[in-house]
Amino acid sequence: MTRPTLPAFASTPLLRRAAMLAGISFLLALALVGYLFGVQDHFFGRLFSAFFVFFWLLAVTFLGVVPFVNWAAANWFGQEWAEAPTEPTRRPRPNPKAATTRKPTRTATRLNSTQHP
Repeated sequence: MTRPTLPAFASTPLLRRAAMLAGISFLLALALVGYLFGVQDHFFGRLFSAFFVFFWLLAVTFLGVVPFVNWAAANWFGQEWAEAPTEPTRRPRPNPKAATTRKPTRTATRLNSTQHP
């Protein structure tokens, strides 16, 4: 028995990312509309508009802005800009010259603020 395969355009990483963003957007929209309005009148209209807003914001951010910033950092500022920063070298702590000994502190009794003389 052969397994049905997805069309070639459905296996692209961009379409998989868009489908993942659509699922997340739908869940966010469902939670938001359900929490704010419940399942009263105009539920599906509100759900569609909230889904569209969430999908648009997530798609522009994760499919447009983030790849552009990564590309710009690598191409405009050089390869060393995009690489992970190196760990700073730590200097050893200096030994204290003389350890100071402290006297133990006395505990003072507190007055009860509700009882005045």
